[in-house]
Amino acid sequence: MTDYIAAARRLATPCYVIDEAKLVQNLEILRAVGDGAGCRVLLAQKAFANYALYPLIGRYLDGTAASGLHEARLGYEEMGGETHVFSPAYRPEEFDELLRYAGHVVFNSFRQWELYGERALASGARAGIRVNPEFSTQEHTIYDPCAPYSRLGTVAAAFPDKLPPGISGLHFHTLCEQDSDALIATLDEVERLFGRCFHQLEWINFGGGHHITRPGYDIASLVRRIREFRAKYGLTVYLEPGEAVALDAGALVATVLDVVTNGMDIAITDASAACHMPDVLEMPYRPDVAGAGSAGEKPHTYRLAGNTCLSGDVIGDYSFDAPLRPGDRLAFGNMAIYTTVKNTTFNGMNLPSIAVLGTDGAVRTVREFGYGDFKARL
Repeated sequence: MTDYIAAARRLATPCYVIDEAKLVQNLEILRAVGDGAGCRVLLAQKAFANYALYPLIGRYLDGTAASGLHEARLGYEEMGGETHVFSPAYRPEEFDELLRYAGHVVFNSFRQWELYGERALASGARAGIRVNPEFSTQEHTIYDPCAPYSRLGTVAAAFPDKLPPGISGLHFHTLCEQDSDALIATLDEVERLFGRCFHQLEWINFGGGHHITRPGYDIASLVRRIREFRAKYGLTVYLEPGEAVALDAGALVATVLDVVTNGMDIAITDASAACHMPDVLEMPYRPDVAGAGSAGEKPHTYRLAGNTCLSGDVIGDYSFDAPLRPGDRLAFGNMAIYTTVKNTTFNGMNLPSIAVLGTDGAVRTVREFGYGDFKARL
């Protein structure tokens, strides 16, 4: 892991530090996939939307994928390239403004298409339908768009034999932190259920959840399957990774405020799982901490916890070579993704500042937060 504690030594905590060199490494992999497979690659902003880095990302990727008006505008204004948007349902009062930015609009249902399709086409946007292949490849129900009773995508039973004129693409998104084997199995099912409509299409979006930049990911199989698909159907293929863009490209640096004892030693930090890394509780998972081991692995074990009133604001149990003391700094790994886009000011907790560790080793702070940010949300 990059020495984020050293990089942030002059910064107040808590602070997200984004590693530009690691980001470039990920982007180079994604660009190679796009070139090798002949597909187009978009940044899914729901995972990473730190727009100070959009000019860099835009040199490698083809544009952005958005979940609604604000993300669409951000991608359009700060990165450019293509702007794709999908929402389970569009807000009537926002749709015309959305069309100023979106070049591709994906509808969740044919009812949504009937409401908004003509306006989308009149604006020059390309229109698509999201499909649900009802084919689960993961165990995390909260992140599984194919879970029973999912609202996301149109199932085959509700799909017409012939698409309405004007719909030029399909979109499916079913993966979460998975390898190419899950995509290949899902794509086979999409072909089986919806392939009868492919001759009417110009493009198809394979969604996100592809952990392409993770060590060990089977890139060769991904590239081969996309090339085979393109050769068979002649469609433009899109991928929209989110995590993969900024995977392992940042940390949350925090400070130990106090150590209390209640059956075990508990270190209270100025970083909160509930406020600053919500997926730790939502997923749930235990993030890596630089220099730490599992509980009991090293001589000194602590439960790391946040400084809120929530009793469950616990990050995890870790062990260290030396005792933790107030003022010690900790670096929680892989905190560039699903953090700045999801964090909160619960309990009046201040949002962590955001800094970038440049490829030249210099650190620059791109955003700091304070009372005004807390108050403005309320």
